[in-house]
Amino acid sequence: MIEVNQLCKQFGKVKALNGVSIQVNEGELYGLIGPDGAGKTTLFRILISLLLPDSGSARLWGLDPVADFKKVRQIIGYMPGKFSLYEDLSIIENLTFFATVFGTTVEENYYLIEDIFKQIEPFKNRPAGKLSGGMKQKLALSCALIHKPRLLVLDEPTTGVDAVSRQEFWEMLKRLKAQGITILVSTPYMDEAGLCDRVALIQNGKILETNSPEDIIERFNKPVFAVSDNNMYQLLNNCRQYPGVASVYPFGEELHITFSEGSVNPVHLKEFLVSKGIPDANIKQIQPTIEDCFMELST
Repeated sequence: MIEVNQLCKQFGKVKALNGVSIQVNEGELYGLIGPDGAGKTTLFRILISLLLPDSGSARLWGLDPVADFKKVRQIIGYMPGKFSLYEDLSIIENLTFFATVFGTTVEENYYLIEDIFKQIEPFKNRPAGKLSGGMKQKLALSCALIHKPRLLVLDEPTTGVDAVSRQEFWEMLKRLKAQGITILVSTPYMDEAGLCDRVALIQNGKILETNSPEDIIERFNKPVFAVSDNNMYQLLNNCRQYPGVASVYPFGEELHITFSEGSVNPVHLKEFLVSKGIPDANIKQIQPTIEDCFMELST
């Protein structure tokens, strides 16, 4: 189990972590969900012994990342957000190097990475710097796994890759979880929250909520309406002027709207929009998403 208790870290006047506490169970796929600057990377760097906390504590299976940093590094596989392998070395040279650093061989633990590595193995002699984003992602994950870590820490692993590669990556994580590896992953993409067993929603260095994605959504107690029209800019401004609206946020080609308590009346909103010169706005009630929950909690 991973236990984080009241971790704080400050850079100048910026509180990157402000009393963060989470628990991750063994064998769990746990997501840290939040926008850039929320504190995700700082938390991960403390856990993997690359940063010292200002206060608070962390334990990984009883090990202290500060006092037991050598032991902690042996049980962790880390994939940073930015590609950080040796770009002048080939795929196979990078993989062999990381296996050697941890006192193992590619052959010994190949079964762990086979599903991932076989997709890039035809290009094993290509320099890492000349790989596509999706191939770099698979190579970095292979290098993080080659020493058979107990915990896999992935810092925004799908940022900057295409939608197909994102989907493939999460399918790979599910297969790794089935092998008993505990996975701690951060992402700014709210739609990826639903792929985790449990998530912690983080903003401005504080944990807003931690639970399974289903339970977080179930606890959202406001009806949500999707509103759309051809003139989205005018629609957004007018919806924010409606007296009964509690929140209005753009979600792709729609606005997601919640009403103040006691004023849930989409018919009146429709009449209000007609009076503002928007006669054809489409209003429908929808199920809330994890992003709706995050926006509600962060306000």
